[in-house]
Amino acid sequence: MKKTIAMLAMTISAGLAFAGAAHAQQKTMSIGTGGTGGVYYPLGGAVANVLSKNLPNVQATAEVTGGSVDNLKLIGAGKSELAFTMADAALDALKGEDKFKSGKVPLQALLVMYPNRMHVVTVEGTGIQTMADLKGKRVSTGSPGSATEVMAFRVIEAAGLDKDKDMKRERLGVAESVNAIKDRKIDAFFWVGGIPTAAVTDLAATPGVKLKLIDHSDLFEKMNAKYGKLYSPGKIKAGSYPGLDKDNAITEVWNLIVTGDKMSNEDAYAIVKTLVEKKADIVAVHKEAQSFSLDNQVQTRSPIPFHPGALKYFKEKGIGG
Repeated sequence: MKKTIAMLAMTISAGLAFAGAAHAQQKTMSIGTGGTGGVYYPLGGAVANVLSKNLPNVQATAEVTGGSVDNLKLIGAGKSELAFTMADAALDALKGEDKFKSGKVPLQALLVMYPNRMHVVTVEGTGIQTMADLKGKRVSTGSPGSATEVMAFRVIEAAGLDKDKDMKRERLGVAESVNAIKDRKIDAFFWVGGIPTAAVTDLAATPGVKLKLIDHSDLFEKMNAKYGKLYSPGKIKAGSYPGLDKDNAITEVWNLIVTGDKMSNEDAYAIVKTLVEKKADIVAVHKEAQSFSLDNQVQTRSPIPFHPGALKYFKEKGIGG
């Protein structure tokens, strides 16, 4: 009898150990990305694949979302473990400002990704040459849950325009904006993203359409004076899109991968190590992942404090964080 009980106890404990191991293998990780026409979504898919493949107990999935603002709200609600976000939207969330007045989101940065470039997009025939020419036009400022909208409003404001009075405003994602401009339902749209953005490439490659990107790099100082040192001048180089024959002078802002305040140091360390060391697998999907490099992991590029687990990895690699 004793032998039977001992055997039974061993069987139960082995079963529990097995169940525990199975449970450990099924740590699901939801990554908030963006719309299907942008860069966050394909890049998020590549990040999810790399994490799932290289971390033994992680099953990561990239979720289609409205973008940064939605992603940060998902973190706040405990519905996502990781979020792709622009630095400006993340700072608003941390402080509980603008679109986050209903409550602060506790955030920690895992990785500085790449600079997001503001595209102010139009086509030949709209009469738009400068930011001032947007007055009286039909303009999309990005989808409601996106950081495109956050930054677009700041660019419009710095240009001395009123987003509500000076234009007929639509709130479309990048893929929808491209379709609307092709159908002549809008005259211009804002999109902040990596280079190249698939939807903008699609517009530029459309027969009978000549892409025009509007210069606005002169506005970054005004934006920083009001919102903090988040923005810098940059360029979308000639040839980045079909028919783009000269450099476009723009404003840009860094992208981050952030988490909330629940992630363990061990998990954060493992995620950051994997993303930096398996960068080549992510670059194969989108070349903006070239920026997932250690020299970009400096706190000046992120208004969000780094997670202690991320800092541990950076210090091991001789980076101050």
